[in-house]
Amino acid sequence: MRSSSPTLRERVRWLRYRISSNDPVENRPGLKEALGAYSRLMRLDRPIGTFLLLWPMLWALWLATGGRPQEQVFIVFVLGVFLTRSAGCVINDFADRKFDGHVKRTQKRPLATGEVSPVEALLLFTALALLAFGLVLTLDVKVVQMSFAGIGLMVSYPFFKRFFPAPQFYMGLAFSWSIPMSFVAQTGSTPRLCWLLFAANILWAAAYDTMYAMVDREDDLRIGIKSSAILFGDADRVIIGVMQLMTLYALWLAGLELQLGGWYRTGLAAAACFALYQQYLIRRREPDDCLLAFLNNNYFGLAVFAGIALEYLFKA
Repeated sequence: MRSSSPTLRERVRWLRYRISSNDPVENRPGLKEALGAYSRLMRLDRPIGTFLLLWPMLWALWLATGGRPQEQVFIVFVLGVFLTRSAGCVINDFADRKFDGHVKRTQKRPLATGEVSPVEALLLFTALALLAFGLVLTLDVKVVQMSFAGIGLMVSYPFFKRFFPAPQFYMGLAFSWSIPMSFVAQTGSTPRLCWLLFAANILWAAAYDTMYAMVDREDDLRIGIKSSAILFGDADRVIIGVMQLMTLYALWLAGLELQLGGWYRTGLAAAACFALYQQYLIRRREPDDCLLAFLNNNYFGLAVFAGIALEYLFKA
């Protein structure tokens, strides 16, 4: 399989050819396939992870500023979400490259098939991480310092699946780190409200990633990967439901602290309806339905943000 894929040297040669030639890219063998493999490694074809990172960051920016985030901070964080999610996918697949081929859902990922080499993956990860860090350098030094913890969480998360029984909670930390960074970027501090949102998002991330882990539970058991879906066993639906309720309660407390009104509560009510629908989808623990439940969390995050945005829009 590896011998049929273009090597790194071939890709570099075709990249040079691209620069010096007027031929369209699609007529240059090797390069188009390599770019496609890189884009799939970054999950550009599956943006759900970007959205699940984006919504809590936007919650934080809007609530920290009364609905008026600074333009520069907004641009930096939105671009940073895209870059860090892409980098996180690359390093995750690098860490799991010897396991993904044994899991039905992941067996066609570029590192598992040999379309992309481990060295190429590390180079791509480094480039994405440096671009994200370059964006952070335009902000306050405190945000720059916090970014080192963020990169540490992102790089270490994939390896927690080897020994930590519930790596979904550790992933929740990584997916929530943009919240205190957003508060520091906008206000220079991390008040109680910041940590309420932080706790809410860790619980939400652990809930939806447990749904995701339910898709792979049988394969993970066979190859020895840890997950909360395995740890929770037959109590998985109940524990997910408890985490969903705790997420909504923490978000409700955040609204109380800021004295947010009807629009915000409507957003939370809509999010609660999506949570109930997700419980319906996972009721039989069918992998395809669990995947749909995981994907549906995009609407949960959107509903909360819509409530926040409308609250401040009609207050203005």
